[in-house]
Amino acid sequence: MAITDHPLRYDLTNELHARPFPSITLPATVVFLAVKQPVDAAARDRGADLAHLVALLDRHGAAHPQPGATHYSGQIGRHVLKWEQHAEFVTYTAFCPGLSERPFDPADFDVFPGDWLAAAPGQRITSILMRLDRRGGDGEVAHRLDGWFVPESLAVARVLDDAAVVAGDFRIDTGGHMRFALFAGDDTGARRIGRIVQRLCEIETYKAMSMLGFSRARDLSGRIGAMEGQLNALMAEMQDSVTPAERTLDHLLRTAGEIESAATQAAFRFGATGAYEAIVNQRIAALREARFLGRQTFSEFMMRRYEPAMRTVKATERRLGALAERAMRTGDLLRTRVDVERSAQNQALLASMDRRADLALRLQETVEGLSVVAISYYAVSLAGYLLYPVAEALGASKGGLQAAVTLPVVALVWWMVRRIRKRIG
Repeated sequence: MAITDHPLRYDLTNELHARPFPSITLPATVVFLAVKQPVDAAARDRGADLAHLVALLDRHGAAHPQPGATHYSGQIGRHVLKWEQHAEFVTYTAFCPGLSERPFDPADFDVFPGDWLAAAPGQRITSILMRLDRRGGDGEVAHRLDGWFVPESLAVARVLDDAAVVAGDFRIDTGGHMRFALFAGDDTGARRIGRIVQRLCEIETYKAMSMLGFSRARDLSGRIGAMEGQLNALMAEMQDSVTPAERTLDHLLRTAGEIESAATQAAFRFGATGAYEAIVNQRIAALREARFLGRQTFSEFMMRRYEPAMRTVKATERRLGALAERAMRTGDLLRTRVDVERSAQNQALLASMDRRADLALRLQETVEGLSVVAISYYAVSLAGYLLYPVAEALGASKGGLQAAVTLPVVALVWWMVRRIRKRIG
């Protein structure tokens, strides 16, 4: 009997081979588009992404992907289309043989029709026009780059052991696209060119996605400063014995809630930014750059322009976390102060209750004494009335008889009151 396979074994194994690098023969043009919903992209309706792809395929009579697919590759007209669905965005890459006469012609982007773009379930996070050509001499390559890109932003490098020269200035041109150029020799294979193109597209896409974290950090900067000011004011109130601790605690709870809300809202974006930054750095490292004619490399461009933004994101994340911890410590100190004050109030209340109980006891004893006197008075009077006949028979006076029974009656009443008190107690 054969062993039973785990139901996910083949799916998980095939996932590692589901998105192969494209195979590109020079010369060629690459058009790339990344689409992201502006809000809550990770929880978006992924079926809408697939439906938008199908709408493009139907225009060319191309075959549809499988239901629930997260990637697709197929022919649309003279282009090869590669579609990939990611956690927060969707990418479309079109590969076209040959080059337009005008370098980086905006007409190359017409592979994606305007009305189809307008119906996209999201917004453009980046788009790329990439020109792939055969490599000439270094001087010829440098001359072309100087005419195509902004010199102070241009990054150029020999990659994969001088298999190709890649360049880009990470600026948006007048057509609304990023520009990249690749020059490779005849001995560089089509799949190797495809790997380089894929990595360039990923570098730009994940750079754009990670910069969303920088935007969030910049927006939070003023808010964090205001919350720090509120915490400082609360610390000053804590040192002021005039301000009631309960009032300060109420203010602190509101401030702590605001800090926690800001941290929760930024947690996903900051976490995603860290992951995207790591991918950018990994993809650049995978290119194995070497300097081209003294120009800055991609890694140097990122070190000067990109890494400071990422450090700002990390600093803001640490600052927000430290602020939350500070609010927690302040809350602990304030709660301790409130507990101490309440303990002192409770002790004073108990002491006051003890005094009141003592006064009540004394009052009770006084009332009991008066009760004995009152009861005894009426008891002696009743006893006198009962003994009047006896007094006449004995020849004793009424006053003498009442005087004779007073002490026994008082003693009896006192004994009865004490006994009743013991039973009640």
